[in-house]
Amino acid sequence: MNIEKWTETIKQKILDLGFHKVGIVNVNSQFNDTATTHLKRWLALGYHADMAWMSNPKRLNIRDCMPEVKSVICVALNYYTPHQRPEGKKYGKVSRYGWGRDYHNVMHKKLKAFSQYLKEQEDSIKTRYYADTGAIQDKVWAQRAGIGWISKNSNLITREYGSWVFLGEVLTNLTLIPDTPHTQHCGTCTRCLEACPTGAIVQPFVVDANRCIAYHTIENRQATLPKAITSNLKGWIAGCDICQDVCPWNQRFGQETNIVDFQPYSQNIAPKLTEIANISLKAWDNHFRSSALRRLKWERLRRNARAILDT
Repeated sequence: MNIEKWTETIKQKILDLGFHKVGIVNVNSQFNDTATTHLKRWLALGYHADMAWMSNPKRLNIRDCMPEVKSVICVALNYYTPHQRPEGKKYGKVSRYGWGRDYHNVMHKKLKAFSQYLKEQEDSIKTRYYADTGAIQDKVWAQRAGIGWISKNSNLITREYGSWVFLGEVLTNLTLIPDTPHTQHCGTCTRCLEACPTGAIVQPFVVDANRCIAYHTIENRQATLPKAITSNLKGWIAGCDICQDVCPWNQRFGQETNIVDFQPYSQNIAPKLTEIANISLKAWDNHFRSSALRRLKWERLRRNARAILDT
């Protein structure tokens, strides 16, 4: 099969599997961007906090993830649902990405099916896939693939779905026709910087995890949270969507996903703080059995709820 036919067939197969966007990058292309420099500077400043995996050198060279890679097939899956969190201080807030089924399971199932499909076409085809699980600069490659652009709050924004998308990649030794990298469309808007209660977006396109509510509620493993964070949690017990909620692209273009698995579990939209603060290990296990929120672990989730109740 020639390169044009391969590219067309691959993109259609991706869409047939239910992904909402697909783009392709030629690994040999020369990119006029500062992704590597930006990452190195970000790490040197300690903005990754305790996330040691962010310094994995594989992030600087994709061939360290797969030596034979010639193309990166990037995908995006819309997860937005129009449900709104209830008002009131008795409720905890959960980031939208954690409302429904664990996105890793949903993405991996589709990526695995696509990889198997490719390998069935020719014995010589090699693949490796990721969905927030490898040393890949997901947003950088997605921008290079034309899926969207990295915004001032460091999320990837798409024209069609805003930043409410999960990203994934399939690395392959196939040579394919690349897409045009996406251009930047945040303009002069600074709503995300102004809305962040802890000043975590220290300058456009730079987020300091040490100040980020999402980092502290999910990744921080200490028994207690810093006072500067607890005084600004504003009800968030798992992640934080403040910078996404105020984004004009999300407000104008967010549209409900057709992925049934991403419809919210009712208990995740409006969990009561008192119940979460005192939830038993068994109840936690049942409550979050199929959720990405299991990453928080039982102790951290209770810690977060108690920190809010104590302020």
